[in-house]
Amino acid sequence: MEQGLRLIVYDRTQRLRAPRALGYSWQYGTYLYGALGRTDGAYGARDFGGALRFLTTYEPSRPIRELQFWGHGKWGKIFVDRDALDRRVLEPGHRYHDLFRAFRQRLTPDALLWFRTCETLGARAGQDFAQALGDATGARVAGHTFVIGFFQSGLHCLKPGQTPDWSATEGLSSGTAEAPERAHASTPDAPNTITCLDGRIPPSF
Repeated sequence: MEQGLRLIVYDRTQRLRAPRALGYSWQYGTYLYGALGRTDGAYGARDFGGALRFLTTYEPSRPIRELQFWGHGKWGKIFVDRDALDRRVLEPGHRYHDLFRAFRQRLTPDALLWFRTCETLGARAGQDFAQALGDATGARVAGHTFVIGFFQSGLHCLKPGQTPDWSATEGLSSGTAEAPERAHASTPDAPNTITCLDGRIPPSF
């Protein structure tokens, strides 16, 4: 049986603003991942409408077993430029709800949604985002609680039906779980740290 697709979506707009090197690192990083056999396709998005249209139309006869999103994040949110996506996309009436639902229907039963973005799974909002998304899609949801760069700390993976087992204050340098203000930068000795060169989530995470 043919395995599902492994796809990457990244924020292509970062190449147009500082730090431009970050945007180019995402673009050329997809070439590296392709050469290493870690991805079956990649798309540089200008907004989430374009990203979701790619995810619903790329090789439509094949299911999707992994999506990595490379871009910016905040607690419980991901961004393409200023276009934000959070758990409200699950609600009918949201402008991307129908596209997201079509994407969800392509996911394999063991699919992984991995948000390689700063602090998206941090604080209470990040935990709620991961749990709601996993329960709605049936996919494992992974992401980080720290600001990420070459080092990517606070990586956690939540299965559908599970509750988060990491602290809602993990990664926070100021604020509270309910009202976060700032996150720590990733370091080699911070909890659950990988690098941007790692293509798999350790089983213990």
